[in-house]
Amino acid sequence: MQLVFRWFGEGHDPVTLEHIHQIPCVEGVVCTLMDMPAGEVWPEEAIQKMYDQVVAAGLTMDVIESVNIHEDIKLGAPGRDEKIANYIETMKRLSKVGVKVICYNFMPVLDWARSHLYHPLPDGSETMFFSKEFILETSPEALAKRYAEQCGGISLPGWEPERLAHIKDTIAAYENVSQEQYWENTKYFLDAIMPWAEKLDIKMAIHPDDPPFPIFGLPRLINNRENIQRFLNLNTSPNNGLTFCTGSLGADPDNDVPALAAEFASRVYFAHIRNLKHLNGGDFFESAHPKAYGSLDLYAILKALRDNGFDGYVRPDHGRMIWGEKGRPGYGLYDRALGITYIAGIWEALERG
Repeated sequence: MQLVFRWFGEGHDPVTLEHIHQIPCVEGVVCTLMDMPAGEVWPEEAIQKMYDQVVAAGLTMDVIESVNIHEDIKLGAPGRDEKIANYIETMKRLSKVGVKVICYNFMPVLDWARSHLYHPLPDGSETMFFSKEFILETSPEALAKRYAEQCGGISLPGWEPERLAHIKDTIAAYENVSQEQYWENTKYFLDAIMPWAEKLDIKMAIHPDDPPFPIFGLPRLINNRENIQRFLNLNTSPNNGLTFCTGSLGADPDNDVPALAAEFASRVYFAHIRNLKHLNGGDFFESAHPKAYGSLDLYAILKALRDNGFDGYVRPDHGRMIWGEKGRPGYGLYDRALGITYIAGIWEALERG
């Protein structure tokens, strides 16, 4: 297991590589090119510059999160073959600097949704909160405006300006795509990229839906045991795997997250570890990592992964804003640093028996 930390890149993240390098047990960072629209080939110069910055800071760049998938691919639109060719070219360029895992998702239009980005908790910290009723009653446009107001205009992954510019039309296009057609479009993409993933020795790790149930009338794909297995069966390449996100899967109380970890550990190439607290009516907030603060048992989840052969990359997922820190919602330095040392402690205890 290798512990890594998400970094959004120079000019996009108040957390520096120097800060990250000082966190015990962290070996590398998980990067992306925030300015790259989905469907375009990543420039080699930009990839190399990012890689050089990371290595100069004493860290590795084995994992990329995310290479976004263009909506033409998800919709099965006429332009998808060109967009897939661009995706494969980006994979080739990332392999040249030694990237081993690409985290991506197949969520339509939007990658995630929360009702509050900085919800105050009784201890004075702030966290992301999900009100199911609020989300089901609002619109994507209203939610985007709310995010802009709450986070001061920070560009959020999954809510980039280029997506939001055409969001109403993009959502409308999905009215003609059934859930079964969406599965077929997913298979088309996998069948195209997996031979290249094998040649390049890159593990493709799909991220679960967040939240794991339908919103805005859009299809869902990776949200429970049945659908995870169906996805893995779409293409049986060993390079076709999962990003195991405890928070995304754990947002549905019906998901037994330790059991899912045990069953699919051999196909998990990247793990996002965070806790959350279930409330009534499908609401939840993202909590501190230890079990006393959340509804998930991270010890049981990590044990299930380790006992069943997981040997991939792990990063702490969303953290609270603590000690007066201001920054990207879910991605401050301090609470994620606490989270990764908690994860490291559990893993060391498991290895020492």
